[in-house]
Amino acid sequence: MYQVLLYYCYTPLANPEQFREEHHRLCLELDLRGRIIVATEGLNGTVSGTVESCARYMAAVKSDPRFAALEFKIDEVPAHTFQKLHVRVKPEIVHSSLRHVRPHEKTGQHLSPEEFKALKDRDDVVVVDVRSDYEYNLGRFKNAVTLDMENFRDFPERVERLKEFKDKKILTYCTGGVKCEKASAFLLEQGFENVYQLHGGIIKYGIEAGGEDFDGQCYVFDNRVAVDVNRVNPTVISRCQHCQQPSNRLVNCANPHCNAHLPLCEACGEQLQGACSDACAAHPDKRPYDGTGAYPKLSNHYNPAQGLASYKA
Repeated sequence: MYQVLLYYCYTPLANPEQFREEHHRLCLELDLRGRIIVATEGLNGTVSGTVESCARYMAAVKSDPRFAALEFKIDEVPAHTFQKLHVRVKPEIVHSSLRHVRPHEKTGQHLSPEEFKALKDRDDVVVVDVRSDYEYNLGRFKNAVTLDMENFRDFPERVERLKEFKDKKILTYCTGGVKCEKASAFLLEQGFENVYQLHGGIIKYGIEAGGEDFDGQCYVFDNRVAVDVNRVNPTVISRCQHCQQPSNRLVNCANPHCNAHLPLCEACGEQLQGACSDACAAHPDKRPYDGTGAYPKLSNHYNPAQGLASYKA
């Protein structure tokens, strides 16, 4: 049995390069795979590994006082959900236009899944999805306000659309919570007074509150692509890009120059060989379609103890 861990923590890291090196070695030792971002503002990651390896990893991370507030969202899976491991230093742990924002100092009030569930349908509340369009088109909370964003870095430009709700309680949500920390902090900075966030995001809401009233599926950043969240009143809201029939089967377009994230039913996937259009299906660089619509990069077996000589083609 394997697990997927989803986590983040905003906390000052004085030497992210050194931390990245040590953390990378730990993950290799435990045969964890996934994507981890290290920055001066904290840590953000999603990894897969055996139950034993994940337990050792969580214990190691939590033993560092800087990550005392970090919470892991844990999902059971039959095998690794990543093909390789990336541990990288970046300017931010989630790409945004809000590098000045410090969520560990000030952010929106955290709501547990049950608190969020109790508040979300009140007349004095507006629920705001701070994810990208391809994510919320696959699944979102009933009656949520979406912001037509290709990327989270567009969020500051979209805040103007929320001004009409300034007299309401703003409840933000995202996949695991990391984007809401900055989004809700920025809303407070812009003069919004009653700003909240779903602690642990959609994933924790599904685990602890059954996912009630989350329509569709939740996009995830691993080889599963999308997961079911709602065990109470599930429904499908996305439609096949080609035939417009209901479908929550999300793929990447087989044309690498397009690579769009979109719903494509099995029949249309076969017809277009994983492409989103006839033009992409005819592109000379189109990738071979294996029926999944996923194109993970395979491990190059890099080992920092051996340096560049350990890379394999």
